Formats: sequence, structure tokens, C-alpha cells
Amino acid sequence: MPVITGRQGGRSDGPAVKVENLTYIYSPGTPFEFAALEEISLEIMAGELYAVAGATGSGKSTLVQHFNGLLKPSAGRVSVLGLDTADRRVRSSLWREVGLVFQQPEQQVFAETIFDEVAFGPKNMGLSAQEVEERVCESLTRSGLNPAEVRDISPFALSGGQRRRVAIAGVLAMRPQVLVMDEPTAGLDPSGRRAVFDIIEGLRRERGVTVILVTHDMEEVARVATRMAVLCRGRLLKEGEPREVFTCLSEIREAGLDLPAAAAMMRALSEAGKPVRTDILTLDEAVEEIAGMIRK
Repeated sequence: MPVITGRQGGRSDGPAVKVENLTYIYSPGTPFEFAALEEISLEIMAGELYAVAGATGSGKSTLVQHFNGLLKPSAGRVSVLGLDTADRRVRSSLWREVGLVFQQPEQQVFAETIFDEVAFGPKNMGLSAQEVEERVCESLTRSGLNPAEVRDISPFALSGGQRRRVAIAGVLAMRPQVLVMDEPTAGLDPSGRRAVFDIIEGLRRERGVTVILVTHDMEEVARVATRMAVLCRGRLLKEGEPREVFTCLSEIREAGLDLPAAAAMMRALSEAGKPVRTDILTLDEAVEEIAGMIRK
């Protein structure tokens, strides 16, 4: 079994992540044994923005921790960039190619300076000092921070939102092929949310990075996701394009989620007898549909 080095193992024409009948059990063989995931199967294609949605306790975070080798399947198979994560050598090297931004990553910042914080990953990859310098400056700039102004100051001198950008920059500096973001906009104001998604869209557009967004915010999913999976109590309830998934109200409610505001409004109008589409996702689409209804 090959080990990921540089870019080998990745394929642009196939799935970046393939999950086959994945089951994961915490504390097996003990009184605390718990099946967090049961027989999950899905594919995430290279270059897409794939959302994993579900309420707290649905298994979202457990699922994505299989994608960078933090967890090994109890049963089933997970392939990332064409390689089987059951192989210990593959799991030990996946951190180079799969970046994972945890919830509230600003709380995990540790270095004395912003430069050292962002440079930590590239240095551990064995890169030259010049390459480390280039990656730090590039990732800080991409994250909306001026390297010349912030590199030598403490990350703890920044606001929480700015520290989150520093934490994201530290992951981007490793130039992952797959970027997993676990609730990346939690606790941020609207401008902070927009900044995070600007970063994501820039990576997809310029580098073809596969982005996996873990969230319970259906407004975010409706705006940005190409496809999505809905988890409930460790099982996959629904998978597909958001426009398709959000028409399945029973599954959405079973998962403990709400429809996006625009979708809920259009469904209410339809149930009141108004001739409107019910597969609307965004407020812009809703405005256009209601305006068309009024003209008719």
C-alpha cells in the first residue's frame, strides 16, 4: 500500500473521499460501547463543496475525523485520495493532504507569534525556510491578514474572529487537497461568516480544493453546497443536491433540522394555495418567484 507523499495518490477525475458501509464504535467491549456511525456509504467528488448536516450528536464530527486518519473504521472502508485509511501508514501521512479545521479553532492557537503559528505545519513537513516563508505569507494573505503587519505579533492580541483566520491560515499553509471545516462560522458575525466563505470559494476556484463543510446551519448549506448528506443518530438519512434534499421535509425534521428560511416560506405559500415552486433555496430565488406570481 503506497503512502501519500506530495500529490501522489490523488485523482482529479474520481471521488476525493469514498465511504463504504462505515461503522464506528466508541469504547468497544466495555459498558460504554456506543455506535456513533452505522453503515454509512457516500462519495465526495474532487473539487466540490460537500456539506455534512445534522443535529448535535448525529455523528458529523465522528464521520469527518475518518477523512484525515484521526479515526479508523470499526467496520467498512474509507478511501481518501484513492488510498485506504485502514492502512496505518496512510493514516499517519493524511494530515499532509487533508486539512481539518476544528470547531472554534482560535481556542487551539498556541504559538508566541502569528508567523510561528502558521509555520508550524509547513515546518513539520520538512520544507525549506524559503518555502515556509512563502506559504505563511500566502496563507495569511488568503485569510485576509497582512503578513507584514501581523507576523511578529502574538495571536492572542487579535480578536476572536482574527484568531480564527490565523488558525485557518495554519491549515491552508499545508496546501491540502481536501479541506474539512467543522462548523467554521460558529460564533462569527455576518462579516466574519462572509470572510470564511470567501476563503473557501477562493480555494475551490483557484486550486480545485475539495471542501467538506460540517454544519447544522441550513442557510449556509443552501447558499454554498453542491451536494449534502443528512445524518441522524449515526445513520445517513438523505444525500443529494440541496434543492432535492430540502424537498424531503420529513427527513429534515427527523434529523432535527429546519428548512432554510426561503424554502420554509415558499412551502407555507404553497400550502396556502399559492402557485409557487417549493424547491426554492435562497431569498433571492424567493423574491424572484413571488414577483413572478404577482405579475401573473
